[in-house]
Amino acid sequence: QVHLVESGGGLVQAGGSLRLSCAASGRNIFSSYAMGWFRQAPGKEREFVTTISWNGGSTGYADSVKGRFATSRDNTKNTVYLQMNSLKAEDTAVYYCAARTRPGGSWSPSEYDYWGQGTQVTVSS
Repeated sequence: QVHLVESGGGLVQAGGSLRLSCAASGRNIFSSYAMGWFRQAPGKEREFVTTISWNGGSTGYADSVKGRFATSRDNTKNTVYLQMNSLKAEDTAVYYCAARTRPGGSWSPSEYDYWGQGTQVTVSS
């Protein structure tokens, strides 16, 4: 079992930045798992934001966040990060991190095996 805890969410003005963190605990094989970030706005389905491979060598982003968001990981700390810059009102959502028990990332939520509880990001315009 892997336990994921997100942090770093909050209220920010449009154009501002936030950095989310996701700390993993439980099975000591975080470094072999791909990780992903997803988000869900009220009344909408959960959507893919970004994914990162087991060693950080490969990343993927949704078109809506390319050039503004960046994901990274520190396997020595069992933590994955999401740096969000130039935030827009439409980025407002609950952000979830997820772990996939495979080394390669994926855009599909169904490919992930463990999920955090989410952290709220609100961007005021």
